[in-house]
Amino acid sequence: MSKRIPSLVWLRAFEASARHLSFTLAASELGLTQTAVSKQVKNLEHHFGELLFQRRARSLVLTKAGEAYLPKVKDAFDRLAVGTEEVFGQRKAELLTLRVSVGFSALWLGPRLGAFRQKHPDIGLRVVSTVWNTEIDESDVDLEVRYGVGDWDGFSAERLTSEKLFPVCHPDLLQGENALRAPEDLKNHTLLHVDGYEEGWAIWLKSAGITSESSVHGIHFDTSIVSFEMAASGHGVALGRSSIANHVLGKGNLVAPFDLFVPVKEGFFLLTPKIISPHPHAQIFSEWLLEQAKASKT
Repeated sequence: MSKRIPSLVWLRAFEASARHLSFTLAASELGLTQTAVSKQVKNLEHHFGELLFQRRARSLVLTKAGEAYLPKVKDAFDRLAVGTEEVFGQRKAELLTLRVSVGFSALWLGPRLGAFRQKHPDIGLRVVSTVWNTEIDESDVDLEVRYGVGDWDGFSAERLTSEKLFPVCHPDLLQGENALRAPEDLKNHTLLHVDGYEEGWAIWLKSAGITSESSVHGIHFDTSIVSFEMAASGHGVALGRSSIANHVLGKGNLVAPFDLFVPVKEGFFLLTPKIISPHPHAQIFSEWLLEQAKASKT
């Protein structure tokens, strides 16, 4: 029986031609040429060994076989459309899940999410945090924001930020016996590091003309938020990245003591898994996120 089922392409051409009673109008609907549609219908007729249309000068007329077959074909397409919606359309009701680092989520994404919700109140979001270098679970996560240079296997990556490194500290560290007046004064202070970044204190110190081994010492954290909080409490000097540090500078408890901003290759990227069936709302959120990144100029 399965050998008698003709090509879906032929059936689509027949169904459209039968609705319009015109190869030309069917071709316009299907995005094909009139010749291609006519040939596909002829292939279907040859498959059955029976005409489905009577060709007239300016129109088509269904034969008895064509009239009998048309409702069967329409019903099959309708069932296929319903089944497709049942299986894949239901994903629209699922939350769009974004995996992102804690620092980027709180300091860059968080302040902007309200604008997305106002524009798309019908799209449900779930933002999950991650520590560096964890593998994405493609069955649970639709999009990810990751820091690096943009080369991850299995994902398409689009840059969100271009980073510049610069120290940040509490304003009180600019005064007193060990005041931060020049980069050399950092030797008297604790350097606060964030693990997961390839480009860090060593690069900034080298750009400042400092070759001290002190760049490897200090306190290490796994998220920028904690390093900023420590710096804001006067417990050391953190290294800011422009995309997220600019937000905390506006609060007044952190300042940039030096006028040296060092550009680096790394940045935050939007990752999309190369899967067959992405979330229906993934493209909408991706386009919005890229627009926000472009507007922020970071």
